[in-house]
Amino acid sequence: MERVKTMSRNAAAADSDSYRPDLLHEDEPRYLRRQKPVEIRRKKFGGRSASFYRRAFVLGIAAAALIAAAALAGDFLYHSPQVALLKPDQVELSGNRIVSRDAVLQQFARDRGHSVLSIPLDARRAAIEELSWVESASIQRILPNRIRVEITERTPVAFLRNGTELALIDAHGVILDRPRGEDFQFPIITGLSDNMAREERGRRMQNYQEFIKGVDKVRAGSSDRVSEIDLSNPKDLRAVMTGIAAPNDAQAVTIQFGQNDFAGKFRLVVDNFAQWQASNGRVRTIDLQYSRQVILNTDTSGSTTLAKTR
Repeated sequence: MERVKTMSRNAAAADSDSYRPDLLHEDEPRYLRRQKPVEIRRKKFGGRSASFYRRAFVLGIAAAALIAAAALAGDFLYHSPQVALLKPDQVELSGNRIVSRDAVLQQFARDRGHSVLSIPLDARRAAIEELSWVESASIQRILPNRIRVEITERTPVAFLRNGTELALIDAHGVILDRPRGEDFQFPIITGLSDNMAREERGRRMQNYQEFIKGVDKVRAGSSDRVSEIDLSNPKDLRAVMTGIAAPNDAQAVTIQFGQNDFAGKFRLVVDNFAQWQASNGRVRTIDLQYSRQVILNTDTSGSTTLAKTR
């Protein structure tokens, strides 16, 4: 009987060792456990601090104030009478002698009553440069309400016989109206007209300039003795000159210079003119178009003569 009790006690002990709740709890797979939920705290406004939003609010107010101030300033600059072009004396003009002030002011007529900041300066400058006597112009705004215009006038170098009219022309071939009250002493140019392209007139006027410089180089003041120049043929400049035999000689001679070496050819004339007249009579024309050959037309022969040179 005691043995049975002993066996029962041992079996109970074995059962006690085989069933230990704490061991079963440790060996239980983790996915069978019920995990304690983790509390997630959500920050308001995406995690940004209140001080950030205060700064953003202040900056927004400041930006709005700046925009409002800029809008008010812009409205003042473009609409206030204090910056408007109201009177002609608000336009300052310099550099003009021939160009009238009224002709320049006329270019700003459409700007009367508008802010000087709204005036398209490039367009007004281009319009002023279209005036015949204006070579170039510059325009500036002088705040708060003035415009400064400075022009450079064209310089005429000769008279131009244009049909029945006698105009002026500059070195670039620009034809100019003759101003009243001005006294000019220039040769008269023929063979050019306003129907000819300006570029072509400019090229022929370049020959004229070279000719004037050439004859003055040979004998100072000779250009003052040139009365007329024919530029109709770009390969043969023809000039009517006096003072060839002597500075005070009134005899007019027509000389055909060709298209180059004006100084060399004029020196040839000056050095030989007295001899040509002594041998052939009064010289009416001299043809220097051909190299190493001078053709004269005199009163006595009435025909052309090959002249000798020294």
